[in-house]
Amino acid sequence: MTASHLMVPDTVSARAHRFKRFGTAFGPRFFVLLIAGVMWLGPAYYEPRFAYAMVGWDVLVVCAWLLDAWRLPVPEALIMRRSWETPPALSVPSRVTLTLVNESATTVRAMIVDTASSRMCRQPPELRIDAGPRSEAQAEYAVLPSARGEMVFGDAYIRYQSPLRIAERWARAGIGQTVVAYPNLDEAKRESVRVVRGRQAEIERRSRRRRGAGRSFESLREYQSGDEVRDICWTASARRGKLVTRVYEIERSQSIWIVIDAGRLMRARVSNLTKLDHAVNAALTLSQVALGSGDRVGLLTYGRQLGHRLPAARGSAHLRRIMDQLAVVRAEESEADHLLAAGRLLTDQKRRSLIVWITDVPDTAMTPEVIAAASQLMGRHLVLFVAMGQPDLQAVAMRRASTPGEMYETAAAREVAHRRDVLLARLRAQGALALEADTTLSPALVNAYLDVKQQNRL
Repeated sequence: MTASHLMVPDTVSARAHRFKRFGTAFGPRFFVLLIAGVMWLGPAYYEPRFAYAMVGWDVLVVCAWLLDAWRLPVPEALIMRRSWETPPALSVPSRVTLTLVNESATTVRAMIVDTASSRMCRQPPELRIDAGPRSEAQAEYAVLPSARGEMVFGDAYIRYQSPLRIAERWARAGIGQTVVAYPNLDEAKRESVRVVRGRQAEIERRSRRRRGAGRSFESLREYQSGDEVRDICWTASARRGKLVTRVYEIERSQSIWIVIDAGRLMRARVSNLTKLDHAVNAALTLSQVALGSGDRVGLLTYGRQLGHRLPAARGSAHLRRIMDQLAVVRAEESEADHLLAAGRLLTDQKRRSLIVWITDVPDTAMTPEVIAAASQLMGRHLVLFVAMGQPDLQAVAMRRASTPGEMYETAAAREVAHRRDVLLARLRAQGALALEADTTLSPALVNAYLDVKQQNRL
């Protein structure tokens, strides 16, 4: 069973029970028949005896309603079931199936209202299901998650009638459940495959070793012209009476830490998603590529306090844990404590690793705290500092002003953009890798990671 199947929400089912005190009401045809009895008023105007016929008709309609209500199955004879086809993911359409099981000997025509989360459906879906005697029927509705995280689905409300549609009953099925909307899994998979193929990283993914690169010892061989002097093994050369060179392979069990800022700056929206959503999707893409390359991946999210943390590990089960943690990351309203996150990383990760820090840089004339926090890590780790871009700011900075007001806006935008460039250049001068990206964050992040692997920066 694949990880995608494991993330599909569980199917829930429950027997219906009576809703409200009486749970029985008048069907649409009851009122139609009553209105039909009004036709006796015309003849009754000329002959009062026809009024008795109208009363008799009304009594007959009420008797028909009582008979139809008696023939309707009790709510406990109905079972409601909710099932999912695919795991819900951010901005990815999915389908939900409602199944009505009728254990009675009477056909029921049901109108069902499912209490879906408002972050998946703008309005509660209403479905009509006709279920025959001792059979089941189903209907579907579409959901489109507008956010990640846990979402609550409530009970299903059922109004059902017999084929006569004179009487109806109200019932409620307790199929409430909490489902998790994950990051955009399709986008992460698509981006990782596209970038990896473009960079021919299948060499890494298939565990094919490149001799002579990296610093992980593989074997010894005779010295060849062009070998570096530092790679000569002098002890083996002395024993064999000829020069012997060490052969290395690319290290595969390196640690990659993904650090995600969940502070207030990540609440800004870019292309209908928040910056945090783009960061989460990019983190999931990078995790898939790095785990496929044999590296260990760790995760740390933080706001004012430390959030989710996963130690660096490998394997498909670890990827599932990363997905679960990324799904529930929430942006906070307060400023993030970047120094706290840097201190935790220095405490937990003693060995040199790649720190991928996804954050945003505030527009301030002073040196932001996040820059100082990233600088603390550079003495031990290789830092890939990723600043979330601002497309609207770049658009204003690049436009040609035609009015004094536009000239002022353009100048201010260019000053802010220049300040961000200076900060990133300062990080590069200190030995970090720094880039700025917005909606193209996923491919930019994976390409930067592959560059680090190819150049053996770790």
